[in-house]
Amino acid sequence: MKTHEQFAEDLPLYALEELTGSERQEFEQHLETCAACRREVQFLRSDLSLVGMSAVGPRPPARSKDRLMRAIAAEPRGVSAPQVAPVRRRGLSWALVPSVIALGLLVWAGTLLRERDDLRHNLSSMAILVQATNSQLQQANERLRLLSAPDVVQVSLNPQSEPMKPHATAIYSPSQKRLMLVASGLAPAPPGKAYELWLIPMEGAPVPAGMFKPDAHGNALMPDHALIDGMQAKAFAVTLEDETGSAKPTSPILIVGSGL
Repeated sequence: MKTHEQFAEDLPLYALEELTGSERQEFEQHLETCAACRREVQFLRSDLSLVGMSAVGPRPPARSKDRLMRAIAAEPRGVSAPQVAPVRRRGLSWALVPSVIALGLLVWAGTLLRERDDLRHNLSSMAILVQATNSQLQQANERLRLLSAPDVVQVSLNPQSEPMKPHATAIYSPSQKRLMLVASGLAPAPPGKAYELWLIPMEGAPVPAGMFKPDAHGNALMPDHALIDGMQAKAFAVTLEDETGSAKPTSPILIVGSGL
């Protein structure tokens, strides 16, 4: 019993009508149960038909026809040609070699096209990964510059009425014009609400400095936020506002800390 791989080796012979007898019958029985081989036979026959349509044979000279007719007239009548025992061909005839070569080139070209598409997909995925990695690296570098700035200031914010519950630390640098906040012990924000950080300048009204929401454990991290150029903080405070943000505080201050 042949294996699938052995039948696959006979695909070109079957497509070129070179399989006969029991081998052809056995191969056709395999085709009834193998969809992959059926598809491959269809592809091979389609390719061979294209090769056959593109081939044009030379026109024989007129004198060849005259020579053939004279040879037929000279043949003796009543003498039968000797019987020659049929010899079964085991391989492809030389006349079919160009067709087989063309078929192989078509299969090779199809393989190259599939490999090209796979390579483009892999390059696209790698480009997306590199872009995401560069963005994360840029954010990490900005936070590192803020934390390592020579004029960096850390401000602890504590509740005015209930000490040692919510707590936050604001880290900012006037030279870097950056600010970030780390908080803990915060109550969950009600639906539609979020915590808002305020920078209280030396003069004037509080300035919005970013929105954040705590996680299930009451912890929150507000990534580095840009500061207004020349803004000097006298203090920082946190209130509970609409999650879309507010231009000025509309609720009592929950935690506050001096920036001096």
